[in-house]
Amino acid sequence: MRILMAVASRHRGTWEIGEVAADVLRARGHDVDQRAPEDVASLDGYDAVVLGSAVYTAHWLPAARDLARRCADGLRERPVWLFSSGLATQPANAANSPLEIQALRERVGARGHRSFRGRLDRAVLSFAERAIIAGGRAREGDHRDMAAVAAWAGEIADGLASGAVAPDVPVAV
Repeated sequence: MRILMAVASRHRGTWEIGEVAADVLRARGHDVDQRAPEDVASLDGYDAVVLGSAVYTAHWLPAARDLARRCADGLRERPVWLFSSGLATQPANAANSPLEIQALRERVGARGHRSFRGRLDRAVLSFAERAIIAGGRAREGDHRDMAAVAAWAGEIADGLASGAVAPDVPVAV
């Protein structure tokens, strides 16, 4: 099966989550094409999509939201999974706007959404980003659980293999 892994990431932390998930899917026999959302012109040729984004100020990055808007019809025609990566000190589901994520899930017919903790390196942040982070008292460091990412990707592979997907239970890791 050919899978699009579209990942919006400012500082590569969320991109690397996508790489781990893509590697698991490849190991399970799928052809995975990882791209930035702004580089996706069409969903033609893809059998399934995993769309993820870093979360900043409670929102997905604009490129990921734009891809979901531009390709909503095509996304509804194939299996889709969503993921978010949030602040290092809290899972993305606590940082995400729950109404925004629910609306996105409904718009694209996503089979699930998973939230993962992120990575924080203040040295790569802009002044405005550092100010926001200071207000949130986020801890610096890599708080991502790549084993949880790999397990989640395995669940996606299982769902694709069986043709049926169990309901996604919101889990923050």
